[in-house]
Amino acid sequence: MSRTQWHADESKRDAHAHYAEKVTAVFIHHTDTPNGYDCANVPRTLRNLYTGQTRDRSWGDLGYNFLVDTCGNIYEGRAGGPDRPVIGSHTLGFNQGTTGIAAIGTFGRGTSVPPAMEHSIAALAAWKLGLSGIDATSKVRLTSTNDKSRYAKGTSAQFDAISGHRDGFATSCPGEALLARLPAIRKLAAGIQNRSPGTPLGTRLPPGLQNLRDAR
Repeated sequence: MSRTQWHADESKRDAHAHYAEKVTAVFIHHTDTPNGYDCANVPRTLRNLYTGQTRDRSWGDLGYNFLVDTCGNIYEGRAGGPDRPVIGSHTLGFNQGTTGIAAIGTFGRGTSVPPAMEHSIAALAAWKLGLSGIDATSKVRLTSTNDKSRYAKGTSAQFDAISGHRDGFATSCPGEALLARLPAIRKLAAGIQNRSPGTPLGTRLPPGLQNLRDAR
């Protein structure tokens, strides 16, 4: 679902998006919002998050590049183009050259991660990494840009191409349950990349993002 479709008020955000050269890693988050929601009401949740992250946190826009609900619906988060390397505000110190994907809800220990959500996260990660030729099960090196991250500014550190928020910042995000599913998500994403004949590493747009392309 595009920003237009979830009725983002574009007057709230910074006028211009910022871009990296390419996306080399994906950080997985949860929004730490209530579970048990009706997916039809997710646009309202997004608008509330958008207000909080622009007005209260002064991030200039939604911090996450994408969000995924429990039904597997994919939403465009930060503005600038879903197929472009937009710099978000999702993992302090490691926003440059990465994409932030947030699972809508709270995924602490004992919470189940819906298969539809898991599959959409994997498909989205496979696509974004594939655009840069990055295998979803690979390791990548990132350089910290902020001393408040887990690594001092200027420090180079190795990450999984699909990592959890807590790998780069001291936080419980994306929750124990979602963190435990990351190995399966990496494997699924790699399989999706390899099932896209004729395109390098699965750069074909996943079905859940077709409406984003069509709406632009």
